[in-house]
Amino acid sequence: MNRLERVSSWLKKEGHDAAFIHTKENVFYLTDFYTDPHERLMGLFLFQEQEPFFVCPGMEAGQARSAGWEHDIIGYGDHEDPWELIKAELARRNMRLDSIAVEKDSISLSRSEQLKHASGGAAFASAEETLNQFRLVKDEKEISILREAAKLADYGVEVGVAALKEGVSETEVLAQIEFELKKKGVQGMSFSTMVLFGEKSGQPHGNPGTDRLKKGDFVLFDLGVILDGYCSDITRTFAYQSISPKQEEIYETVLKAEQAALQLSKPGVRIGDLDLKARGIIEKAGYGDYFPHRLGHGLGISVHEYPSMSSANDTLLQEGMVYTIEPGIYVPDVGGVRIEDDVFVTKDGAETLTQYPKELTILK
Repeated sequence: MNRLERVSSWLKKEGHDAAFIHTKENVFYLTDFYTDPHERLMGLFLFQEQEPFFVCPGMEAGQARSAGWEHDIIGYGDHEDPWELIKAELARRNMRLDSIAVEKDSISLSRSEQLKHASGGAAFASAEETLNQFRLVKDEKEISILREAAKLADYGVEVGVAALKEGVSETEVLAQIEFELKKKGVQGMSFSTMVLFGEKSGQPHGNPGTDRLKKGDFVLFDLGVILDGYCSDITRTFAYQSISPKQEEIYETVLKAEQAALQLSKPGVRIGDLDLKARGIIEKAGYGDYFPHRLGHGLGISVHEYPSMSSANDTLLQEGMVYTIEPGIYVPDVGGVRIEDDVFVTKDGAETLTQYPKELTILK
């Protein structure tokens, strides 16, 4: 059963007449067409039995065909109201829609009102949970792409390390990383690349700027690429020229926590137990208050997707899941360490997709 058939089967089982899917990630998952329509409407209509149709700006209809979409396309110009075209298509098919599954977390109030009007007043149900479950377990093609994306993330760290020299700025190193990765053919970065020096490494989501590298700084790289629609995400932390005993203790604690969570990764293990395992090590070392975020997140078409790797998640790991493990310690006036890998759950354990070395390294 292909992905479209799985959705149609779910609609029939749950008694929904249709699904309207509009986020670029889920559209890509179901059509192989990846685009960002910005403010313009893009949406996929799926039904229990009838053929689906795809609505998109007319200038992108050819790309959707080239990506492999074989069903009807309603392409529209900027002078047209796509909702009127949708209403006309539903009328042409003589379809009555009483219940439509939508991505409730992301559809705007305006578009939900327009969809309700075009459908003749249908009620809405949530499609998020089901789509998250479908995307949770990756197939062989997805794993192959994610593996290559992880290799490119490794390369990004390699470029960043090579660009370090005393006095260089965070943004200068960042620019070199992204330039070299673009030359490798990546679509773009998974998120805003982080290159943080010194005390700024102690900001879990710090913003690179004009800070310049000096002896004794921690250097934190957090980056990822989009390759063929799939994301990677890696974090590595280094010491520049020298390291204090406090910094070394922080680094070794994070590394121990990360390795313990990796070793626990295998089918049947409760996701929350991975977080608790890593967190327990950090708390025992006295740094529990300096680990303010969850252990990681799911990874795939979105850089942050299901599952959330938090201590509260009772979901059991299963073969085919891909997620990050990224414990961190962030101490004001000292700096921070985060070590992050992309992890693929195999039949018997887990494969670490990101391979850049993570033993404590003092860069000379």
